This record gives sequence, C-alpha cells and structure tokens, in this order.
Amino acid sequence: LARETMNLKSAPLDRATAGPLDSSELNHAAPYLDLGAIRVPAIDSIAVKLEVEEATGKPIAVTLETNDWNLQLQAFAAPRSEGVWIDIKAQLAQSILAQGGQVEERIGSLGPELVAKLPVADQAGAQIGTRLARFVGVDGPRWFLRGVISGAALTDPKAAADADDLFRSIVVHRDEVPMPPRDLLPIILPGAAKPNA
Repeated sequence: LARETMNLKSAPLDRATAGPLDSSELNHAAPYLDLGAIRVPAIDSIAVKLEVEEATGKPIAVTLETNDWNLQLQAFAAPRSEGVWIDIKAQLAQSILAQGGQVEERIGSLGPELVAKLPVADQAGAQIGTRLARFVGVDGPRWFLRGVISGAALTDPKAAADADDLFRSIVVHRDEVPMPPRDLLPIILPGAAKPNA
C-alpha cells in the first residue's frame, strides 16, 4: 500500500489551467523563449541563464534571475500515470542531510516542498557558511518539473509569491521520443540546431 501512495502525482489541482503547463495545454500566444523542453515567458526584468555541464558542454538547467532572487529549473521524463516528485523529494532530503545540511518539509502553494539549509564550502572544502534553498516540484503529463528557489524569495512573502507565479508560468515540452523516467529532458539554446533524434 505504501508503495502505491508514493507513485501518486504531486501537483496543484489547477495545474492544467494555472500551470506549469504542458505545451499541448498552452492556449494563448504570449511570447515565450523556447529552450527545448523548457519554455520561459519573455519578461524584461528576468535574466535567463543556462547552466552547462562542464564535461559534455550540454545545458542541464535554466536559471531565471531577478534582482534579488533566482529560480533554477530542470524538467525530467516521467511515466504517464505515475508521479516522481514524492520519491525525488525523499532522496533529495537524504542527500542534503548526508552533506551536513538541514531540511524542513512543508506544504506550499505548489504542494509538498523542501526548505533546505545547505553547507557552503570554500575551495579547500572547509565549510564557510550556509545558504537557503527551496525545492519545489510538479508532476505533469509524462514530465516532472523541479524548481530551486534562492535569495529574497525565501524570506519576502511578495518575492515568494512572484517566484511561485514564475514557476507556474513555465511551459514544459516533451516530444514523443521515449525516454527512461527521471532522464533530463533536453534543453536547447535558442537558434541552435535541434539534435537528431
């Protein structure tokens, strides 16, 4: 019984209308920056940065930056009928605790989330402080979207609401290419040639 409950999808009840949306659910023509699996609303006050894996040169995350808070996004493949956030959230909490961090689980506007105090180390590996991060996740149709929120959106209620709104404004596009669950969906630079499937 416990195994069955862990596979439930975790998403706001109004996800299909209030977001984050699947590209098939998008019914308005607002301008979006197409980054492959992740489509970001074009907002002048938000800088879009891609985080690249050094070994491969492939983009692995999209970070949206405002003056005082950031939202890092990653989209993953997921089964059509099962959610993955509940499992991922538990693994994430274990990983943070194993690194000497602290973690608090709570229910936010997007559902279950983690607020973590992560150790920050200098180049020699000595801990020089901590940083706060809020991990949110939403299971969509055949995908899972994870966000990591940092900065003022952890302490300022208005910034926190803005971060949630921004997360909900993301559109996830998953093509028909079969992928193992939890594989990172491809992030593509705007204007870059699409890789051959």
